[in-house]
Amino acid sequence: MNRVPELSLRDYTQGDAQARAQFSVDVFAGLRRFGFLILKDHSVPVSLLDCAYRLSEQLFALELAIKCGYRGGLRGYTPFGTEHAKNSLHADLKEFWQIGREESKGVDHREKFAANVWPTQLPDFRDTFLKLYVALDETAQVLLRALTPPLDLAPDYFDSRVRHGNSVLRLIHYPPVATSADPGCVRSAPHEDINFLTVLVAARGAGLELLDHDSQWLPVRSDPRYLIINSGDMLARLTNDVIAAKTHRVVNPTGPNESRYSMPFFLHPNSATSLRCLPSCVGSGEKYPEISAGEFLEQRLREIGLHRS
Repeated sequence: MNRVPELSLRDYTQGDAQARAQFSVDVFAGLRRFGFLILKDHSVPVSLLDCAYRLSEQLFALELAIKCGYRGGLRGYTPFGTEHAKNSLHADLKEFWQIGREESKGVDHREKFAANVWPTQLPDFRDTFLKLYVALDETAQVLLRALTPPLDLAPDYFDSRVRHGNSVLRLIHYPPVATSADPGCVRSAPHEDINFLTVLVAARGAGLELLDHDSQWLPVRSDPRYLIINSGDMLARLTNDVIAAKTHRVVNPTGPNESRYSMPFFLHPNSATSLRCLPSCVGSGEKYPEISAGEFLEQRLREIGLHRS
């Protein structure tokens, strides 16, 4: 295999026992081999994805002074050139906006979340992205349930650990690369995601690449109607690297120097969740000391130049 596998979520959500079992095997195998999957036949409406991208383009087209008025730490706007990859000396060539979980009435949340920030200039923004957040959150949780048989876990193992977690939907804009840009800077330097799973709405614009087993950069391309899935560091720690977090990047354009828009959803567990190796993944020994998801997140945010708010 030299390309990221493409799976149908319908095989799991609507298939018989055999189809569901095969989907679990294929998800596990794909994440072990590539750390990435392409998911078709999901339940996120294409009309919602299209609306979200239109609003994202309108958001980043706002004047910088307006966008900076919505700076909110881990919520709202983060200006161009703020974030960098772990151990990188160069800032990424991107700006982004983050949306977190809204506290639900009548739900006893285990942790308090920073308040979301909503741009008043775009009246449909809040409703659209809260719907997208919920849809991507549900998709990610279905995929975690599909992973439980290969990991020898109860079907509901992940449910309570992620249901009210501090997951984040990030809207990213990579502007055209300026001729004055530092040659050492790229749109997104090689990195691994922090979380359990990332559900990426197929980007408007090429550039995503993963580092394969043979140390070659493999482009990740997908139909714009599909979702791209990848595993993060927290899942890697939990599985003792049985499912590793694959290094990936977004390279600068080689064709037309145009904006690129992307919308990853980062599925995080509750902060108190232990990332200690699962019994089924110990093998010859645990690679990592025990740490909670919250402690690990704080550590990584410091390493990439962000801060909690």
